[in-house]
Amino acid sequence: MPAETAIFARIKALVIGRTLHHYYEDKDALLRDRVQRRMAATGLDAATYLAVLERDDDAEWVALESEITIGETFFFRFAEQFDALSATILPALIAARAGTRRLRIWSAGCSTGAEPYSVAILLHRLLGPALRDWSISIVGSDISEAALQAARVGEFGDWALRSLSPEAVNRDFLPVEGSRARSWRLRPAFRAMVRFERRNLLTLLEPGAADGLDYDLVLCRNVLIYFRTDRVRALVRRFGESLAADGWLLLGHAEAVAVDTVGLRPVALNGIVAWRRDDAGLRSAQAIGGPVPAASLPLSAPRKRAPPKLPGPPLPPRPDDSGAIDQVRRLADSGRPAEALAACRSAIVAHPLSPELFFYAALLQRALGLEGAAEADFRRAIYLCKQFAMAHYHLGLLLNDAGRAGQGRRSIAEAARIAAALPAGEILSCGDGMTAARLLDLSRRDWHPAREPA
Repeated sequence: MPAETAIFARIKALVIGRTLHHYYEDKDALLRDRVQRRMAATGLDAATYLAVLERDDDAEWVALESEITIGETFFFRFAEQFDALSATILPALIAARAGTRRLRIWSAGCSTGAEPYSVAILLHRLLGPALRDWSISIVGSDISEAALQAARVGEFGDWALRSLSPEAVNRDFLPVEGSRARSWRLRPAFRAMVRFERRNLLTLLEPGAADGLDYDLVLCRNVLIYFRTDRVRALVRRFGESLAADGWLLLGHAEAVAVDTVGLRPVALNGIVAWRRDDAGLRSAQAIGGPVPAASLPLSAPRKRAPPKLPGPPLPPRPDDSGAIDQVRRLADSGRPAEALAACRSAIVAHPLSPELFFYAALLQRALGLEGAAEADFRRAIYLCKQFAMAHYHLGLLLNDAGRAGQGRRSIAEAARIAAALPAGEILSCGDGMTAARLLDLSRRDWHPAREPA
C-alpha cells in the first residue's frame, strides 16, 4: 500500500461499509496486510484496486472477503465444548430424536471445515452401526469460497490435526502421498456427512430468514467478533430463533457476552456454557442440572496464557510475545505454514526466551516435513521451560514416528508426570484449550510402559 493514506482510508471505508466488519476499525496494519495480498494477487496498484472495489466487482469482493475473514481452525478446537458435545449434548439429541432418527446441525463460519467434520466424527462414534439408519444433515457455511473449496477436499496438514492423538489420526484420516509436507485426508465416511455452502451471516437478519430452520444444534464460535455489538445481539437472537424447541447453541467465549438479553437461557456443562431457547422447557435440561442464572456464569472472561515456569534462577521479565504468537497462528491457520515459520523465526530474534515461539516453530517445521529442525526446537522450548507439558508430549510423538520409541515414551511419560501434578481442569499453555486431565489421558494411551526397555 503506498503512502497515500487517503486511498487506504477509502478502501477501509468500503470494506467496513460492505462487510460490516467493524473488527477492522482499529486494526489498520492487519487490514492493510490483507488488502496488499489481494493487490499482489491481481497485479494492481492501489488506485486501480480502489477503482475495482468502487465499481462493485463481485468476483474481487468475494476474494477480498475471503482474505479478510480467514479464521483459525483445527480439529476438536475448544476441547471443553467438544467434551460437552460428546458427553451430554449429542447423546441428549440422539435420545430425543430416537423416533424420527433425524438431526440437523449448522456450523456457522466453518472456515476449512474442521469443526463440522469434528462433529461428524463424534456422531460416527456415538451412533456406530446405527448411523446408517439416521438422516443427518451437517451444514458448514462460510463467506470465504476459498475456505469452502478446501473444506470440500478434506485434506489437512499436521497443524490442523495438532490436538489429535496419533491413534485418532490413523483411525480417521488417510495419509496423502506425494507431498513434502505431511498431509492427511479425512476418510470418505466422514466427508460424506457434511455439505458446505457459501453464506453471509448477515443474511440471517433479513425478515423471515430464520423461519423454518429448526436446527438441533448451531455452532458459531469466534465469528461474531468481526461485528458491532448491536449486530452480534441481533445475530444471536436469530440463531436462537433458528433452533428447534429443544435445540442447542454453542458460542465462543467472546460472543457469549451478547446473549444475556436475547431470549436464550444458559446451561452450565462442565465448565462451559451452552444455550437453549427460553421456551424449550426441556426435561433433559433439568436432568443435567437445569439452567443457571446468567449472572453466575463466566460469560466473557477470557483465558489468559499462564506465564511459563522457567528453570533455574529467576530471569528478568521478558517482553510480551503474545502479539507475535497471534501473528504466527494467524498465518498458520490461514494455510501459510512457510510464512508462519518465517514470522516465528523473526519473532524469536526479538523474544529469544519465549518457549512458546520455539514450540510453534517446532510444530510448523514438523508440518513442513523438517523433522530434525522440529526436534531441536521442541528441545529448546523444554530447556526454557522444564514444565512445558505440550512440548514434552509433541516431542514424544515426533520421536515415536521417527522409530525412536524408547525416547518417545520417556518424553510422553514426562508430559504425563507434569499433567498429573496439575489440577485436572487447568488449561495448558499452547494446548488450544486442552486440560491437564485430557493430556494425562492422551499420554497414558500413547505411552506403553510395559514395552519400556529396562
